[in-house]
Amino acid sequence: MINKEIAVIGAGPMGLAVAYQLVKDGFEPIVYEADDRVGGMTATFDFDGLEIERYYHFHCTSDVDFFKVLDELDLNDKLKWKSTKMGYWFDGKLQPWGNPIALLKFQGLSFIAKFRYGLHAFLSTKRDDWKPLEKYDAVTWIKKWVGDEAFEKLWSKFCALKFYKYSDNLSAPWIWSRIRRIGRSRYSLFEEQLGYLEGGSKTLLNAMKNYIEQNGGEFRLSSPVDKIVMDKKSIKGVESKGTFEEYEKVISTIPLPLVAKIAPDLPKDIHEKYSSKINIGCVCVIVKLNKLLTNNFWLNTNDDAMDIPGIIEYSNLNTEVGNIVYVPYYMPQTNPKFNDSDETFKEKVSKYFKTINPSLKDDDIKDIRVHRYYFSQPICQPNFMDTLPDAKIPIDGLWIADTSHYYPEDRGISESIGYGRKLVKRIINGE
Repeated sequence: MINKEIAVIGAGPMGLAVAYQLVKDGFEPIVYEADDRVGGMTATFDFDGLEIERYYHFHCTSDVDFFKVLDELDLNDKLKWKSTKMGYWFDGKLQPWGNPIALLKFQGLSFIAKFRYGLHAFLSTKRDDWKPLEKYDAVTWIKKWVGDEAFEKLWSKFCALKFYKYSDNLSAPWIWSRIRRIGRSRYSLFEEQLGYLEGGSKTLLNAMKNYIEQNGGEFRLSSPVDKIVMDKKSIKGVESKGTFEEYEKVISTIPLPLVAKIAPDLPKDIHEKYSSKINIGCVCVIVKLNKLLTNNFWLNTNDDAMDIPGIIEYSNLNTEVGNIVYVPYYMPQTNPKFNDSDETFKEKVSKYFKTINPSLKDDDIKDIRVHRYYFSQPICQPNFMDTLPDAKIPIDGLWIADTSHYYPEDRGISESIGYGRKLVKRIINGE
């Protein structure tokens, strides 16, 4: 079958942004998505009548590409801002966190350790040039600033439970970008400012999908691409569900390890680089409660009896959803814990909640769901961009990118939208 439109692989935020920009520039893309809905990690599900995201998301004041598409789709009035709080479950106590006063009052850390930790966080939010950090791995860079005491008490467990065996070889600029994004999203030095969309991410997802379809684009959901077909010089098309379709251009936005599996005919050096890229999974536990767990949006945890680095009490940002709490377990798919039963995760999280808030009873836990995402978090090592092929592959008509391509920024909705739209401009301009 001959088809002259452009194929876009993946309907997560980047794939949607690519298709959105293509239709704005007069093209009629066909979007292939393995899931039965658009959105990727931002997609929603029915939680006993509540339509909510399977994985939590929030917005910061620096999310300019996100704001731009909201404006274009006339959704500005759906974006709400709120002052949020952070906490720390440390040494068996729930303590305030996230501002200078909380740091000074924090129990379990010496004054010099507090000072060095605060100075590092403050200077990280002021830094714009990340290139000098490329010579460091994240652990070396953080320890250099905060010292051994603050690292062991405040960073070590977070790294171990967020990145597991990869924690000792992470890019310093990649970790810096996380600190800066949250640190700059504030009303003041003492007050954090985060945003959410009324109706959740589906408000934006549905609007982008509708715009794409109304302007000639097409979505093929539950349609994974089995193979990207090419010869040594140019793209030929894609195979999906046993059918080959010819395309002049194919733009892939799915995780690079997946690309390696569906594009075996890529040049050997590029295929090897994609195959070697690390992208860990996520098991996300979502809990519906009868009452608040704490008054914090983000709660860091450092407890030998808990195998999580943090808890996100989403209802302390978005009150329209009721009492919803997310507990994400990021880990390599090869870790045995990744395949633990849903019941195992539910029992652990219930136990942790009742430890943090002893007033919480079994009856207060209304429902718990568990979602798994196989490729959820790229792992970026030092000098990461030196190991990443450009999005323009030396195969005519083939473009490949995922969330690691906007390094050192961490994956995010705004970053994916911005990169996807810029990628289309590159394609159109023949760059």
